[in-house]
Amino acid sequence: MKKTSRPSAAKPAKKTARSSKANTDRKEYSIDEFARVGDSTVRNVRAYQDRGLLPPPERRGRSGIYTEAHLARLRLIGQLLNRGYTLGNIGELINAWEKGQDLRDLLGLERALTTPWAEELPAYFSMAELLKMFGKSATPEAIRKALELEVLQMEGLRLRAPRPQFIHAGVQLVQMGIPLTELLDIVRMLRGNVERVANELVQLIVKHVFAPYSKGDLPPAKEVPKLADSVWKLRPLADMAVETEVARAMDKAINQYLGDLLGHMFEHLHEKPSKK
Repeated sequence: MKKTSRPSAAKPAKKTARSSKANTDRKEYSIDEFARVGDSTVRNVRAYQDRGLLPPPERRGRSGIYTEAHLARLRLIGQLLNRGYTLGNIGELINAWEKGQDLRDLLGLERALTTPWAEELPAYFSMAELLKMFGKSATPEAIRKALELEVLQMEGLRLRAPRPQFIHAGVQLVQMGIPLTELLDIVRMLRGNVERVANELVQLIVKHVFAPYSKGDLPPAKEVPKLADSVWKLRPLADMAVETEVARAMDKAINQYLGDLLGHMFEHLHEKPSKK
């Protein structure tokens, strides 16, 4: 009853607010943006749609709009291709899923497996901006190391930073007096250790959760949401474990290397009056 009696002028306002919230909650892409973010090409996107591997975009007038659900599917296709599946194999797999499983569950599992771990948006810098930010530390050697580690990526005349938070943290450390090249050496060492831990952790999930389906058997419909849920739960648990261990290691290192230094400084202060 309230719906009928509500003034018509209020309706558009509510719709606008809802649309605004929807735009905030979910990302939308044009076909060019979609292909770039999904590490594909516009030609491949259209080919996947023609073969029925990728759902058609939502139509908005003459424009086609792609969503996170499309992006999850595109990334899954890319991963399966990298693992040696043909487009025909992928089509059969998706058809089997769509006929025997709830598509929402499939998309939920796709999204859990293919959504980037970090939601940070990339930033772009010119070489002049980086030189201004890092000063003399931005040597050719430092830039080369940053490109090798993909901390920076060349895109035309600009440099793309996939994780801009790291760039800003680096600026602060350089301002403290830490050479950028040595900081990047630590990043290289850290990445190797973190990748080993990540591999071991994911292998545990594969062994104890996904093992029954590792030979290509499709999980029962009721198991699909559980599998997706286990992947989503892994994310905060892994973050928490890493954060806890880093905090423990930093406490230990600070006490070991700075504790003695602080002690010597205090001793020196106490010695000063007796020397007068």
